Amino acid sequence: MSDQHIPQTAGDPHPARAKPVLDEYHGVVVEDAHRWLEMGEDPAVKAWTDRQNRKTRAHLDAIEDRAEAHAGLVKLFGQVSSSYSGIVSRPGLLFALKFQPPKQQNLLVTLASADELGSEQVVLDPNELEPGGQVAMDWFVPSPDGTLVAVSLSDDGSEEGTLYFHETATGRPLPDRIPNVQRPTGGGSAAWAPDGKTIFYTRYPQAGERADADLNFYQQVYRHEVGRPESEDLYSLGRDFPRIGYINLKNSQDGRWMLATVANGDGGEYAHHLLDLRGGDAASWRQVTRFEDGVKRVAFGGDGETIFLHSVQDAPLGKILRLPLDGTVDLAEAAIVVPEGTAVIDDLAPTASSLYVAEVVGGPSRIRRIDLMSDKAQDLPIPAGSGALDLVSLAGNGGPDRLLYRQTSFTEPDAWWLYDPKAGGGAGELRRTALVNASPVDFGDIEVRQEFAVSKDGTRVPISIVLRKGTQLDGGNPTLLYGYGGYGHCMRPQFDCTRRLWFDRGGIFVAANIRGGGELGQEWHLNGNLTRKQNVFDDFAACARHLVERGYTRPAKLAVEGRSNGGLLMGAFLTQYPDLARAVIAHVGMYDMLRVELDPNGAFNVTEFGTVKDLEQFRALHAYSPYHKVVDGTRYPAVLFLAGEKDGRVNPAHSRKMTARLQEANASGYPILVRLTSDSGHGRGTALTARIAEQADVVAFLFKHLEMARGGSVNSMERESVE
Repeated sequence: MSDQHIPQTAGDPHPARAKPVLDEYHGVVVEDAHRWLEMGEDPAVKAWTDRQNRKTRAHLDAIEDRAEAHAGLVKLFGQVSSSYSGIVSRPGLLFALKFQPPKQQNLLVTLASADELGSEQVVLDPNELEPGGQVAMDWFVPSPDGTLVAVSLSDDGSEEGTLYFHETATGRPLPDRIPNVQRPTGGGSAAWAPDGKTIFYTRYPQAGERADADLNFYQQVYRHEVGRPESEDLYSLGRDFPRIGYINLKNSQDGRWMLATVANGDGGEYAHHLLDLRGGDAASWRQVTRFEDGVKRVAFGGDGETIFLHSVQDAPLGKILRLPLDGTVDLAEAAIVVPEGTAVIDDLAPTASSLYVAEVVGGPSRIRRIDLMSDKAQDLPIPAGSGALDLVSLAGNGGPDRLLYRQTSFTEPDAWWLYDPKAGGGAGELRRTALVNASPVDFGDIEVRQEFAVSKDGTRVPISIVLRKGTQLDGGNPTLLYGYGGYGHCMRPQFDCTRRLWFDRGGIFVAANIRGGGELGQEWHLNGNLTRKQNVFDDFAACARHLVERGYTRPAKLAVEGRSNGGLLMGAFLTQYPDLARAVIAHVGMYDMLRVELDPNGAFNVTEFGTVKDLEQFRALHAYSPYHKVVDGTRYPAVLFLAGEKDGRVNPAHSRKMTARLQEANASGYPILVRLTSDSGHGRGTALTARIAEQADVVAFLFKHLEMARGGSVNSMERESVE
């Protein structure tokens, strides 16, 4: 279809209703008026996108606060301290990703310990490979002795990674290159054999090995010997896995065993396989759990003889089992180490004589230590309302039972803490390490309130309300409600210094722990997926109503925001409850739920959302599909859709189609805008300058449409740093 054949409304670049396409599902005929916008490479679609981007830029650039917001964000990121994430322990060495503004991408560094910042050495700086920030690290894995590190690199936020190898001490690259190890569909992974020369890695089919439609599927495990051609790599595992199976690899601490965790798409079902690496070429993988067994994760014990299994079988909040590695005991006979309790088990980290368990209580976290000799348990003294993430066993690196973890909060910058049960004369010691984020702004005037909204069916939904102390509940406060609600993902407390701009305008930030997530266990997730997805949207609407009823805000002062699955949430919310909020920010969302599964990553989502091939699942999808719920003549709120053309997780066509449909239907006069970027994807690997520009657009859009008066300025952000 050529661009000149698309009718236009004067002054508005969106197309009028194109010739509709009709599809039939189980006897139901469904119209798709904007199917043509799925053809991203079509010149007419490119022209439409260009016009829409110009319209969006004209609107955003005309907002007086936009320049101030951008300047404020640049100032904040220019003052924020370096921070560390993704820590991996090796003997005498810690590997970490370092965020160091104004560098565009994270660096890969090593540290002698979490208290010796002066020991830092850069292994790989992607900013030197591409100064514009278009090359990013997907993941990395050091060899057992830490002398080599394998790194997956991808371009333009595509998450299509190639595996490279570097010497740790010098950063020198090795000549080995392995393509097709990482895709946005099933991700990627690698793990080393104990010799430090052989690496097992995930591999997608190469062109010609399968049909083009299957090149993002059928992930398998191959074995590579460093220094040998990639063409000589040998198959190891995965030929009998599902088309949408994807694999994560990791080793035991002593290097003898390898674990392959296989996900059955994105619905939360996992199978686990073990390989004894001392068996040589004759060794074979042994399956330990099946998808239907309810085991979420497996961790190697510190004794080299056992594995610990996090199971939700007959335990929705989770329990932990123990099995010997030698296969002499079946899963049905596994010993229960931690029975189901009152909190949700979220993570585990075994050491030589301890088992550390992170638990979630509606969003905030806690860590328990179980002494494996006495079975006695104790809670680590973590502040109430905070989060505990990234449990790292330091076995072989300073002590057999030490634990490193990252503590998060809405009001305090992240910090890595170290717990040593043997310190203090055996009483144990918890202390903050030198890996502490420093904020250029102070949140001492901010408090957090934990409340519950009541959903349509009477379910109590936890919400965290972050606001300035002394805020009057008069219904006049600009409020941003954020939600996700999918895949069993837990939304934890998170510090963000850029919220200072929001709070200085009198804003309130709210995180909704709605169903579909995992904050209250397996049932909380299952009651928000497949045919029960509508519960997610009802929960979010209940949170919005709670904020209005309690006097925090009113619809004219309320904005909502979500990303990816949360973008779907935004689409459902604005079409089902158009009068509950004034502004909607929807990042990389999916909106035509009848066609999601036709995209590569959409096929992985079938186990979470369902398929149109199943009658009941089709009915549920059709009933809430945002694109199909748009009604002509409805007064919709102001909407800003954001998407990346390189997104391999959610097709940007969803944002194009939803924008066009809303623009033709909207009767409110508030703008329906889309921001489509050509050099970014789902969000991972986006360069820092691009992230700042996007955030400035979002902030300005909210300031304008919530009519937020200037209560502060860039200078007002110059406060005492928080350590």
